[in-house]
Amino acid sequence: MASTDTTPQKDPAPRDAAAPDAVTDTADDGAAGPHARTAAGAGRGDMAGLEAGLDALDTVQTGRTPLRHTLVQKVLPPAVAVLLVLVVWQILIWAKVTDDYKLPSPGAVWGELSDAWAQGTLLGYIWTSVSRGLLGFLLALLIGTPLGLLVARVKFVRAAIGPILSGLQSLPSVAWVPPAVIWLGLNDTMMYAVILLGAVPSIANGLVSGVDQVPPLFLRAGRTLGATGLRNTWHIVMPAALPGYLAGLKQGWAFSWRSLMAAEIIASSPDLGVGLGQLLENGRTVGSMSMVFLAILLILIVGIAIDLLIFSPLERWVLRNRGLLVKS
Repeated sequence: MASTDTTPQKDPAPRDAAAPDAVTDTADDGAAGPHARTAAGAGRGDMAGLEAGLDALDTVQTGRTPLRHTLVQKVLPPAVAVLLVLVVWQILIWAKVTDDYKLPSPGAVWGELSDAWAQGTLLGYIWTSVSRGLLGFLLALLIGTPLGLLVARVKFVRAAIGPILSGLQSLPSVAWVPPAVIWLGLNDTMMYAVILLGAVPSIANGLVSGVDQVPPLFLRAGRTLGATGLRNTWHIVMPAALPGYLAGLKQGWAFSWRSLMAAEIIASSPDLGVGLGQLLENGRTVGSMSMVFLAILLILIVGIAIDLLIFSPLERWVLRNRGLLVKS
């Protein structure tokens, strides 16, 4: 007889589908966990290194350079170079490559220097030329700076004067000495005129080049902040154009110094005094090569001293303010 049991059969317990997945996920997490933690740690390490590098860039180095480092890096190389030049010079004298009256010995030049010092004329030679050169350069600075701004900011003025400034910069400054003597006579005014004609174009062109390299975004930001007219020129244009302007100043000084030496060599008068250029010409006149070499060395030393005392500190200041001065 068939069974009449109608008791419902209980379904088997439902399979917990999430359990194996959870176990699998847990196992997967357990397996991949060390790698994930390593990658995360590496990422945090990279970010920490990047932040440390940015902090190092923003940090201002305030420590003073040790004296020993300065002597080794700054003083020793030029001293060695000068010593080598003197050694080669003396070897040429010993080898008698030419006559003594054509190439004096270092000792003869030193004797000329000692005589000028003993007579009290050495500092007079130097001061006569340096005072003229610096005063002429300052006058060129006062004229060349507004002229450069005018040429850089006004299109019509640039089209009219820009090519003339470039042409004047390429013209040898010695070419201005004869007309300046004829126009102004043998006096200091003639000297300053020659200096101005040699230096003003270089200063103006340097400033024009610096202004041309100012990003337009700086100008728009300045106008947005209310810097217009002279305020825009003083607070936006001039600081942004400072590197090019400084390069123009260095070149302007070089032209000033060379123009002055040319004027002193060509224009000779007792009223003008004896500068380094006149000392050079006097040595040529009397046939004293030791005096000629002394004048050349003094001209070179003054040029190097002006660069080291004035322009090199200015360059370092500009680079330091822009974060470009890298300490080795």
